[in-house]
Amino acid sequence: MNKPPPQTYPLQYYLSPAQPCAYIPERQAIMATIDPHATLDQNMYTQLAALGFRRSGSHVYRPQCPDCRSCIPLRIPVANFLPNRSQRRTWKRNQNVQVNDSGVGFDERHFALFQRYVNKQHRDGGMDNPEVSDYLSFLTSPGIDTRFLEFHLDGQLLAVAVTDHLDNGLSAVYTFYDPDMSQRSPGVFTLLWQIEHSRHLGLSWLYLGYWITECRKMGYKNQYTPCEILTLDGWQGLTAAQI
Repeated sequence: MNKPPPQTYPLQYYLSPAQPCAYIPERQAIMATIDPHATLDQNMYTQLAALGFRRSGSHVYRPQCPDCRSCIPLRIPVANFLPNRSQRRTWKRNQNVQVNDSGVGFDERHFALFQRYVNKQHRDGGMDNPEVSDYLSFLTSPGIDTRFLEFHLDGQLLAVAVTDHLDNGLSAVYTFYDPDMSQRSPGVFTLLWQIEHSRHLGLSWLYLGYWITECRKMGYKNQYTPCEILTLDGWQGLTAAQI
């Protein structure tokens, strides 16, 4: 006897209560979130990414603030990307870096580097002295094809770029690196590498999450051009005037 197809149901969305914004002081944030009990697969998450959703662990959300539109979804059409002079220098400077796809799962070396990174680069940012459970719940999610990309320099772990695979692109989840090697611009290099990797895989986009001009740590994303932002009329190229 043939088994019946698995039951499906429409995703439910919820609005969070207003809370202090993590990016812009003195503002309140409201998030539209996907039903936390829903099990996402790669195809479903691909569709959600195209609608401007992002994940933190298994928490899939999109800002839905009634009086603010500062969080703008941004992605790079990788076939058209052209690095600027500074990015070309960073790429050339790091040509001796080796990259390895370690898949997903707990690795003590990754966790030690993550601890060093957040304790030095993001002190008092809410992630100080993380536990293993905090680390895994922040970076991984059941049903999502996530890879931990290792960047090695002379046999030492320089950086880890946590990356989700979508049907038509990659999504840069989070990157952490050796804070003593910041002169190499590892954050820039890992992102450039993910752009090239997307091209190599024949994918169309690299999703970078939200571009927020009022927040210094989230305002750099428009430096990777050409790029696209999600507007009320769909995805559109970011113009020189908007940059």
